[in-house]
Amino acid sequence: MLKKSLSLLLAATLALPAFAQKNTAPTPERPKLVVGIVVDQMRYDYLYRYWSKYGSGGFRRLLREGFSYENAHYNYVPTYTGPGHASIYTGTTPSGHGIVGNNWLVRETGRGTYVTEDNAVQPVGGSAAAGQQSPRHLLTTTITDELRLATNFQSKVIGVCIKDRGSILPAGHAANAAYWYDGTNGAFISSTFYLKELPAWASRFNAENRAARYLDQPWNTLLPISQYTESSPDDVAWESAFRGETRPVFPHDLPTLSAVLPTAVKGALEATGEKTAPVRNLDLIRSTPFGNSLTLDFALEALRAEQLGQRGQTDFLALSFSSTDYVGHQFGPNSIEAEDTYLRLDRDLARLFEQLDKTLGRKNVLVFLSADHGAAHSPNFLLDHQLPAGSVGPNLMRDSLQQQLVRRHGPGNWVLSYENQQVYLNQPLIARQKLDLYEMQRETAALMRGFAGVTRALTAEDVQKSHWESGMLMYLENGYFPKRSGDVLVVLAPGWLESYSFPVNKGTTHGSSGRYDTHVPVLFWGWHVKHGESSAPVKITDIAPTLARWLHIQEPNGCTGEPLTQVLGF
Repeated sequence: MLKKSLSLLLAATLALPAFAQKNTAPTPERPKLVVGIVVDQMRYDYLYRYWSKYGSGGFRRLLREGFSYENAHYNYVPTYTGPGHASIYTGTTPSGHGIVGNNWLVRETGRGTYVTEDNAVQPVGGSAAAGQQSPRHLLTTTITDELRLATNFQSKVIGVCIKDRGSILPAGHAANAAYWYDGTNGAFISSTFYLKELPAWASRFNAENRAARYLDQPWNTLLPISQYTESSPDDVAWESAFRGETRPVFPHDLPTLSAVLPTAVKGALEATGEKTAPVRNLDLIRSTPFGNSLTLDFALEALRAEQLGQRGQTDFLALSFSSTDYVGHQFGPNSIEAEDTYLRLDRDLARLFEQLDKTLGRKNVLVFLSADHGAAHSPNFLLDHQLPAGSVGPNLMRDSLQQQLVRRHGPGNWVLSYENQQVYLNQPLIARQKLDLYEMQRETAALMRGFAGVTRALTAEDVQKSHWESGMLMYLENGYFPKRSGDVLVVLAPGWLESYSFPVNKGTTHGSSGRYDTHVPVLFWGWHVKHGESSAPVKITDIAPTLARWLHIQEPNGCTGEPLTQVLGF
C-alpha cells in the first residue's frame, strides 16, 4: 500500500506544471570574470611584426592558448577611438549607436561636442575639464549594460583607461564605475555619473604618485637599440620630437621633459601669480609606454579591491591601453618608439595574465583582445620609399571650400565645420537664402572632388537613399547618423591622410576604410576557448553578440553583429 502511495505521489509531482516543480536544472554556466582588452591603434600586423621579441606570457600566450580571428575588420568610417570602442561593446556601427567620431557638430547649437562631454555631471577626483564626462551621447546599450541587466545589477562592471572615452564607452550606462586619467594631478578620476566620491582604494592609489615616479626615469629602449631591426632608424624626418627635444631620438629624458609645462597650463599659473617650477607635466606619461603600465597598475588594484570575479557573480573589467595611440600618432608605425611600446605592452599583458592565473585561474576568466582602429604609415615614410601616399590639410580644405562658396553665393558662413572627413554646411543660411539643400550638397561634393587626394565625395542625401552590402559605400553608410553627421562625406586615396600640421607630415593618423585602418586583432582566451584560428571574414561588431551567446544574456539593444560560431564551438 505504501509503495502504491509513493508511486501515485511521484506521478502527481511529475504531472505538475514546470513552474510548480522544484527547479533542479543547473544555472547556465558563466565565467567568473570577463576582461575586455582594447589596444588603441593596434594594427593586426603588430601581432607578428615583433614576434621574435615578444615574451612567452603576453601576445604569444594569447595566440598559443587562445583563438585568433585573422581576418577581422571594421565595417564603417571614420575609424576613430570613440566609434571603435562603442562598436566593439554595442555590436553595431555608428549608424546605430550614434558615436560618429571623437567630435562632431551639434546642429541645434552650431557648436561642436566631444564624444563623452557632459556638463550636467561633475568631476570626482579631478579637474572640471577632465571630469565632466559620461556616456550620454551613446544611444544604445553595451554588452556590459546587458550583463548588469541580466544579473539584476549584481554583476560589477568597471572601466579603466588613460583616455576618458576608452573607459566610459566600454563601461556603458549602468557601470559601477569608469576611471580615466587626469594629467593635471596625475590621478585616475571619475564623474558623478558613476560615483559621489572615489573609493578609498582609488584614493590610496592616486596618493602614491605613480605617474610622477614613472616620469622620474628616462625612456630608453627595452633591448639594445641595434636589435630594433623591424623599425626605421631612430632619427628620421617623419617623426615628431617631444616638446623640449631637438630630435626624436632615444633616450627620451622624461624627468627633464616632464618639467616643461604645456603652454596653456603655464599661462594659467602665471596669470594667478603662482610659481611654475614645482609643477610637472604629468600628462606626458600618455605619450610613453609607461602610460600603459600605469593603466594596468590601476586596473590590477581595481581587480583586487573590488574582488572582481570572486563574489559569486560574473563581473566585467573593460580595460583599454591608449599610450600605443599617442606614441603611434607622434612617431608613426615604423618607429623604434612604437616597437618599444609594444614590447613593453607585451610584458604588461603577461603581468595581467599572471595575476588572473593567481586569483581566478585561466579556466574561470574569459578574455578578448582587439583594437579600436589601426593606423596608416607616415606619408613621408612611404614617399621616401617610392610608395604612393600624401596628405591633405583639413583646415585648408575647409577655408578653400568656404571661399569658393562665397564667390558663388555671396557672403555668409557657408561651411560650419569640416570634421571626420565630412563637410557640415550651414543649413539655416541655405534655407534663408531659399537655396535647395540637396543641390548645395551636390555642388559642395563636386568642389571637394577637386582637391588633391580626394577620390570620392558623396552627399548625405545620396547616402540615406541607398543601401550597400559591401565596398566603400557600405563603410560610409554604416558610419552615417543623420542627426550628427555632415552634409558631404569625403573619401581620400589609399595612403593619404589628414594632417593638421600640413604641409609638414609628422607621425601618422587613422580614420579611413583602408585595410591599414580597419584590420585589427580579435583574440579570445580562457574560459571554454579552444586553441585555433580562422581566416573567415568577421566584423568588429561580432564581438558583443559572441559574448552574449557565451554568457547566455541578451545582446545589446542596437546589435547588428552575429555570434562567431567557430570560437563558440558550433
